[in-house]
Amino acid sequence: MSARGPLAGKVVLDLTTALAGPYATLLLAGLGARVIKIENPHTGGDSSRNNSPYLTAEGLSTRRASADDLSVSMMLRGRNKRSVALDLKTPAGLAVLRELVPHADILVENFSPGVTERLGIDYPAVQPLNPRLVYASISGFGSSGPGQGAKAMDTIVQALSGVMMTAGEPGDAPVRFGLPIGDLMAPLFAVIGTLAAVVEVERGGTGQRVDVSMLGALTSLVACEPFDAFEALGMPTRTGAHVPRLAPFGTFEARDGWVALCGPTDAFAAGVFRALGRPELGSDPKFASRDARVAHAGELHGIIGDWMRGLTRDEAVAALDAEGVPAAPVRTTGEAVRDPQVLARDEIVQLRHPAYEHVGGLYGSGLPIRFSAGETRLDEPAPGLGEHTEAVLRELLGYDDVRLDGLRRDGAL
Repeated sequence: MSARGPLAGKVVLDLTTALAGPYATLLLAGLGARVIKIENPHTGGDSSRNNSPYLTAEGLSTRRASADDLSVSMMLRGRNKRSVALDLKTPAGLAVLRELVPHADILVENFSPGVTERLGIDYPAVQPLNPRLVYASISGFGSSGPGQGAKAMDTIVQALSGVMMTAGEPGDAPVRFGLPIGDLMAPLFAVIGTLAAVVEVERGGTGQRVDVSMLGALTSLVACEPFDAFEALGMPTRTGAHVPRLAPFGTFEARDGWVALCGPTDAFAAGVFRALGRPELGSDPKFASRDARVAHAGELHGIIGDWMRGLTRDEAVAALDAEGVPAAPVRTTGEAVRDPQVLARDEIVQLRHPAYEHVGGLYGSGLPIRFSAGETRLDEPAPGLGEHTEAVLRELLGYDDVRLDGLRRDGAL
């Protein structure tokens, strides 16, 4: 593994937009791949470029004031990528892409259903150009099954996956997760599948298509918990702040915030009782065993809640920590991304603007993977639309000024 990352030398053609696809290619870029982002110059490129807020010369703003202002979404998702402005709806633009395919190891797309076929860039169309190509597709519902062809957004996938009915109190309205987990889980599985397919190619196999659906990715995680069994036994699938089947377990309100504690084992529960100053609860028949604590979870959580409300968040965490109980303050997102632990490991990094020196104190995701014999980096700012068009086409395809001028006249660039 080189110092540039385990995927150094691999070329990725990035035909993605919005979040799910660009997050997949961001991960590949962080692992060292050379990601060439194909963007339509006539539609403003990746839709994320037009997401408010923007970083301007004066700082954050809900409106773009100049051409140099960059969407914070693109500052996050465009890092370590090369932008090539190419209109695939023109014959000349499509021809350029077809010339790029033989130079690529991976192609990632998340077009709406039917678009790749209409453009002539679906897997059967490009596979003969590069039999070793790994072609990754991320879509709402996949390319097979009764739901194929339907369009999806993160909220739609959350609704269909059942995940909205796993949070909140029994009887509450469905809870939409603020984090777009459908958009983020699918690219994780897509990268896993893509890298597995690359390994297959490198051991003598052929390239192939990797097909991942947002709905399948998120629903598979819902199915990792035995909600069917809970329902069959009359156990609640939505438990709000507490998890009765693991009591004591959940979040509790202190004087100045919230605290999470996890005490599902006898040893941890005994630590909770000591922290409360009531070690005798450990010999109470209602709380002496795990099954007994589950049966009396409401009463137990009430006792903990009464104790917690008399303390500050830090006091409660310190008391629980002193007794060996897993406990932590419930942070805001702003607090979380400034944690010295994740910053030290580059799991969270400061964002850079390609033109402005300041970043407005903005932080973004790093690559939360550490290698003992290499490094991962997301330290290059997002490119401007088409910033690397000439450089990439000259280097990979040997284009000269005459060819580039011709492509401009044809409307391909």
